[in-house]
Amino acid sequence: MTEKTCNRPRIGIPTPTLAQTEYNQRAWPQYAAAVAQSGGEPVEIPLTLDPTAIAKLATSCQGILLPGSPADMNPAKYGQPRQPETAEADLARENVDELLLQDAHNLYKPLLTICYGTQSLNCWRTGTLVQHLMQVPVNHRAGGSVAVAHSVLIEPDSHLAEIVGVSDEVTRSADFLRLSVNSSHHQAIGIVGDGLRVTARCPQDAVVETIEGQQPGHFVLGLQWHPERSMETSFASQLVFQRFVEAASAWQPRAITDSLG
Repeated sequence: MTEKTCNRPRIGIPTPTLAQTEYNQRAWPQYAAAVAQSGGEPVEIPLTLDPTAIAKLATSCQGILLPGSPADMNPAKYGQPRQPETAEADLARENVDELLLQDAHNLYKPLLTICYGTQSLNCWRTGTLVQHLMQVPVNHRAGGSVAVAHSVLIEPDSHLAEIVGVSDEVTRSADFLRLSVNSSHHQAIGIVGDGLRVTARCPQDAVVETIEGQQPGHFVLGLQWHPERSMETSFASQLVFQRFVEAASAWQPRAITDSLG
């Protein structure tokens, strides 16, 4: 395995989309900056690489971050016909995500997924998606110009609650923690995938906002919002990336010779 550069864990982040260069140039650097600010070394994984090259890059990384994307998952992957509101699938991104998810799963590498990346994780775990959300009572497609789109209610016994609970942005009650978040999606988690649990929802419409892995000792956190966009203003967002990078720094490889085999 490639040694960590100056003890900074390498975090593999796929290029968000194959075709939309402008989106990639705007979005990928935000994820990279959040990782770097938190002590990690961002590693871009181009969607044009062959599986062998992806495997080599993945092997050199101690953590995987699956970012957002303007594409939608191919609904055939979860056994549904495509609805007219659904955007075109990005098969190259789907293929790379599957390889990286398998790598993280096989080797218990820390895994952070955001927006489309969370939907990708859920589908890979045999879950389904809601293909299109209505814009009422909550406009989940508010976009990057809206700093706070809605709040999320977080299960108090969740990993997310343990991570962000020290932030002044979080309010507590006996039953949940509340955190205000941004939002930029029109699809959402439907049936939750195998080995995952829902740990946060939007209170107005019960849309799933966070899923977590249930394997002890394996950091798997999927967020439907975009903490990379609020790193300068949100301590909770900073905490998410800090804890992810800390988990990657502490990760040790399992005794498997080929992580993608």
